[in-house]
Amino acid sequence: MKLNTLKPADGARTERKRVGRGIGSGLGKTAGRGHKGSFARSGKGKIKAGFEGGQMPMQRRLPKIGFRSRTAADTAEVLLYKLDVLEAGTVDFAALRAAKLVPSTAKRAKIVKKGEVSKKFVLQGLLATAGARAAIEAAGGQVGE
Repeated sequence: MKLNTLKPADGARTERKRVGRGIGSGLGKTAGRGHKGSFARSGKGKIKAGFEGGQMPMQRRLPKIGFRSRTAADTAEVLLYKLDVLEAGTVDFAALRAAKLVPSTAKRAKIVKKGEVSKKFVLQGLLATAGARAAIEAAGGQVGE
């Protein structure tokens, strides 16, 4: 092998197309862009995401539905029967976090009625559903805001 005999493999290097250089080149006149249309124009080859050629796009044909609350992700639900692992007395958000009843990402907690509660709790700074509030008050506790 000599340095003067080295050459790239067949097909590894191809010459670039020189478009728009006359009828004999095979890529003259429209230079491979076809006739008219957005791709034939200079600087107009990009199409926005969702564009369907002038047809009403899918995201506008479908109805607008639903709502996602921004605060729902910050609120942890605590089931009523799980409060029994706590000592009777005052229960606040810090107590729920210490007992690992709410995740560390939560900013507030809401007590939801599921099961029964046997101890007397005083809730402070916690949200509660109407059913949970009634069950806590029936057990002798109270819900403060």
